Amino acid sequence: MSGYTKIQELLQQKADLQARLKLLPYDGTPEIKEQGEKKYIYVRKRMGSRLASEYVDVYSDELYQLLLRNAREGREIKKGIRKIEKELALCGFSEEELSPEVMLNLDFARANMKSCIYEQAVLEGVATTFPQTEDIVENGTVNGMKASDVQKILNLKHAWEFILDKNVLLFPSGLSILSHIAALVNEGFYTNGGRLRGVPVTIGGTSYVPPLPIETVVKENIDSILAKDAPPVDIAAELCLYCMKAQIFNDGNKRASVIFANHYLVSHGGGILVIPEERVAEFKRLLVLYYEGRDGGETVSFIKEHCVKVFK
Repeated sequence: MSGYTKIQELLQQKADLQARLKLLPYDGTPEIKEQGEKKYIYVRKRMGSRLASEYVDVYSDELYQLLLRNAREGREIKKGIRKIEKELALCGFSEEELSPEVMLNLDFARANMKSCIYEQAVLEGVATTFPQTEDIVENGTVNGMKASDVQKILNLKHAWEFILDKNVLLFPSGLSILSHIAALVNEGFYTNGGRLRGVPVTIGGTSYVPPLPIETVVKENIDSILAKDAPPVDIAAELCLYCMKAQIFNDGNKRASVIFANHYLVSHGGGILVIPEERVAEFKRLLVLYYEGRDGGETVSFIKEHCVKVFK
């Protein structure tokens, strides 16, 4: 199970427990107070740094027993929530709020998502126009296009929506996120589209033959790039190119690599990365040189100069 899949399950379990807690009529420990000859039931609970009592009703044994059961269930639910929070922390998940800068970047990326999907489709050779892409993203279908091309665009939409989720942006970039993105872009084409490639491949137009990816090596290489002391745009560009060259998955490597780079870039408030339609031919030429180790750093410079849009 990938790290993100595990976190998804834990967050769902936590949400279910929190929903159950809200359904409890009273959250606290019942206590009985006497006034004269009458008894009244209150519920004592902590509010911030102090204890407070909330009046419930006139005492009855049935109500008191109900509130005792209610209190026991509440304690068990809270215990379960604390356990899940510890597991989330061990998985690297943080429930911190996104910074204002990242929130602006998130809004910027969402506003430009359709154009990003269109330009990614062009990079993949999908025969589409922007209005057609827009129609597919909004309505899920369009006339005059191959079903496989429509599926690719829908998959791009789902992958972009995935990385532009607040909880996903709080999760650190890494192989688990990349694998989840690959599974989304390969949906409907490969059963396990996020699994590392296990067969040899060749790349048209280049003598470069990517070796079979080894999970520990891929993870180390990605982590090494992420650990560099460099501006976010430099790291995003290098992540994108490394993942393309490594051909980590059976298919969809360019699509997954670009979206993975955007997960990192958006989460660091660095803008968005996409290969412009009018620069696709030039990028593909440079990519061949990069694969063969003959580009002299020109491909990274090209991405930084022509493929990154900022919101500032």
